[in-house]
Amino acid sequence: MSRPSLCRRFSKSRSLPAASLMLVVLLLGGCASRVATSPGSGQGAAAPSAATPPQAITEAAPQASAGGRVRVALLLPLSGPTAGLGRALLDAAQMAVFDVADQSFTLLPRDTQGTPEGAARAATAAIGDGAQLILGPLLAGEVEAVKPIARQAHVNIVAFSTSDQLADDSTFLLSVLPRQTVQRVVAFARERGATRFAALAPSTPYGQLVVAELRSAAAANGGSADRVQFYDPAANDLRPTVRALVGYDPQKSGRDQPQPAAAAAAVDFDAIMLPDGGPKLKAVASLLPYFDVDTSKIRLLGTGLWDDPGIGSEPALVGGWFAAPDPAARSDFEARFRDLYKQAPPRLATLGYDGAALAALLAKRSPGTAFTAQSIADPSGFAGVDGIFRFHSDGRIERGLAVLEVQKSGARVVSPAPETFEQPNM
Repeated sequence: MSRPSLCRRFSKSRSLPAASLMLVVLLLGGCASRVATSPGSGQGAAAPSAATPPQAITEAAPQASAGGRVRVALLLPLSGPTAGLGRALLDAAQMAVFDVADQSFTLLPRDTQGTPEGAARAATAAIGDGAQLILGPLLAGEVEAVKPIARQAHVNIVAFSTSDQLADDSTFLLSVLPRQTVQRVVAFARERGATRFAALAPSTPYGQLVVAELRSAAAANGGSADRVQFYDPAANDLRPTVRALVGYDPQKSGRDQPQPAAAAAAVDFDAIMLPDGGPKLKAVASLLPYFDVDTSKIRLLGTGLWDDPGIGSEPALVGGWFAAPDPAARSDFEARFRDLYKQAPPRLATLGYDGAALAALLAKRSPGTAFTAQSIADPSGFAGVDGIFRFHSDGRIERGLAVLEVQKSGARVVSPAPETFEQPNM
């Protein structure tokens, strides 16, 4: 079954530098789709939509009435510690407005300051300005603060948080949720022969969620996940935790160093889940060979936190598997972002693009009922720059995820993402 695409594929010659985009805005004036600014935001207007959307959209997407305006809030941290990420998400959203929206669509960026209190103020202001849908916020605490304000105003939310306990029938999570990444990579590992799973996880809500999902996914696929060790994410020495996982007992040997025979005999699992990212992930992974865990035989598994081009710099992670959107799907977006803004987009920038494109598409397809829960949770789903996705009525997202294998430089797809939801995502 086909689904509407949220983006146009531009050739490089169609990509305009930032200065050219501003010139187009000045020339076309009132015909432009608009990005309204909030006081002190420092953001200019976005470029207008210069052509009609793809055929797949226009066939199913009647235009909004000439007099009808559509206002969509975008709540992001445009100041504070995460302002850089917030601005990149806004830049990506403006690209989507240029690509997909018509002249009836107005995006209302509002600064959350990266705090729950700031998010609540931003939501209240945006709703007062007529917002019919809220995109964002980014952080879990911000989403928690915005939810009661939006619900009271009967405004639905498409948020960017990965905390899936926040999802409900009026709060839809656009992010890549750890639940599905774990299910996908465990199912793939089970197909490749792994039955016994272990985990080394940070003692955080995220780590605990991933371990719970690992146990559930392993059982659902005829396996088990009995060996689990949690570590303090602030700890500098993780050797005791790794030693406990592999079963090495220094008292039995009389020495505090790993021994191949002792470690090998104690390892009774086929794969280890490491739900961390950045330097901490590399530190944890490097200790496994130190305790003689052969990572060419014991497969390392990860979550979306592994979706980092520099992950292969740690040799122990090379050959590991993780589930994520296929990088090829967003390559055009990343190239256009670099051309426009003269820097590489952060990994989460695609959420800004797909969120704004989704809002613009819904506004064109269903005038008057664009942002109802039923419209957002269309079972046919959508195709964005991170691949296909659809929302369930409980607010959680289902994505078409690939499985990638870590290489010394980047990662390669070893199991492609499905092209439709009719195919099993395994």
